[in-house]
Amino acid sequence: MLPLQDINPTRRVPILTYLLIVINVLVFLWELTMPEAQLSQTFVNLSVVPANVTANPFSLETISDFIRSMFFHGGWDHILGNMLYLWLFGDNIEDRFGSILYLVLYFVSGFVAGIAQVMLDPNSTIPLIGASGAIAGVLGAYLVLFPGVKVRGIVVLGRISAMQEWPAIIVLGLWFVLQVINGVGSLGANAEYGGGVAFFAHIGGFIAGAVIAFIFMQIVPQPPAAERREALYQRAQR
Repeated sequence: MLPLQDINPTRRVPILTYLLIVINVLVFLWELTMPEAQLSQTFVNLSVVPANVTANPFSLETISDFIRSMFFHGGWDHILGNMLYLWLFGDNIEDRFGSILYLVLYFVSGFVAGIAQVMLDPNSTIPLIGASGAIAGVLGAYLVLFPGVKVRGIVVLGRISAMQEWPAIIVLGLWFVLQVINGVGSLGANAEYGGGVAFFAHIGGFIAGAVIAFIFMQIVPQPPAAERREALYQRAQR
């Protein structure tokens, strides 16, 4: 399924989610101004390179590289897909946990995602870029918090496509299973292929987000069930 809408209302404007999207888009537009050679060198200099992380795992530069990497993207498909998922699912996580805990979940998931991919090939010199790991953490948190919420999207079967509504546990569960299958399938692939999609970053980020969400649920009480049902009803009538 290509998700287009989740039937899950928020109580406040998701300012941080929108801000993250704006920053990612602005960085990508900056990337478009560079010649290919300069852009490749920028990725090497400013993003996570596993061999550099292995050599200096706890340096300030390494920490900075992890943060910067979360705002770089490798092409239009990369950024559009990431921003779609962040826009759809990030607002509810921000609304549920508040700004500070939301940012903690986002960036910690991104760090765990990067570390997972580095551990897979610690001597690689291929830069790891993209917000995918952090956003995977958002998806993992969403699955924990809102497993039964309906997600509306396009399901493609051959040449036929249709708009469907599936529960989040199916949509995001299938997404995670696909990452695991592709990740296992990419093991032993050549470096060029392995540098295309960091599946183990997705896996690591998703698991981190799910675990963090479970912990945060103990800190931030869930709104009453009646309030959630009423909000869902009002949203469904729009």
